[in-house]
Amino acid sequence: MKRIIPQKLNLEQLATFELVVLHGSFSAAAEQLGLTQPAVSLQIRQLEKFFNLKLLERIAKKMKPTSAGFTLLEHNILINNAIDGALQSMAVHAHEISGQVTLGTGATACIHLLPPLLGHLKQQWPELDVNVKIGNTDEMLKAVTENRLDLALVTLPAAGNNLSITPVYEESFVVIQQAQPRLLLDEITPERLVNLPLILFENGSSTRQLIDDWFQQQGLRPHPIMELGSVEAIKQMVMAGLGVSIVPQLAMSQPQNSSRLCSHPLNPPLNRQLAVVLRQDKPLNKALKKVVDGLLALGAPSMLPAISKTD
Repeated sequence: MKRIIPQKLNLEQLATFELVVLHGSFSAAAEQLGLTQPAVSLQIRQLEKFFNLKLLERIAKKMKPTSAGFTLLEHNILINNAIDGALQSMAVHAHEISGQVTLGTGATACIHLLPPLLGHLKQQWPELDVNVKIGNTDEMLKAVTENRLDLALVTLPAAGNNLSITPVYEESFVVIQQAQPRLLLDEITPERLVNLPLILFENGSSTRQLIDDWFQQQGLRPHPIMELGSVEAIKQMVMAGLGVSIVPQLAMSQPQNSSRLCSHPLNPPLNRQLAVVLRQDKPLNKALKKVVDGLLALGAPSMLPAISKTD
């Protein structure tokens, strides 16, 4: 039958017991602890009552441990070692950055914007794991609201109850085409593009909505020949000479794009903002705070060379 213990072992009483054995008297232990002798005697009586065993006996005017007392001293060494180990383990959490953070974002930001930041975080804090999930803005807003994501980096506009939304990064869109032969020779306007074979982001994405709005402001509606969910898939189709596309400038950051693709600014310009989204009541532990701080710094001048140095 499992023993039912009415109370927990008192660590303070154990420490007092160890001091009494060390000094051989209640009074010497009391002096070191800054207690009265009756207070020390009471702690020893309570400890003996807990075990229902005699732990000390007086021999030649010195307090000595009984057989049970010696056994308790041996276990007390193990208990102290376990406490020291627990304190050291907890100190890691108090002073180091560790744990897992789940971040949602779009494919373009994941491929072209986040790697330098995530690499820096991993180098600085090896015990910090950032798990990245890709989705569209609506999916990520819902996941953050339901606490399935710790935070998200989304394309604005975005809204939601109990959500904190902070713009952190702005970039331009460009039109891309096969480097040779070029289809576009003059100014890149909605009127010029709408009649060309367009390869655009899939319908329903926030990026596609921005592009559609850009055309609609001129009273135009695009009719793409392809709608794809991946910016890399779009680029491959354009490289194959199947059409032209409008993509975030970040998507052209790799040097290998320059030989097979060329890009041009749009007129009028089309920009997008990326924002960090968190629940307003989300506790910011040290790991999550490091990720948030890194994302908030994306638009800072000191971060731009790391992001755009290969443009």
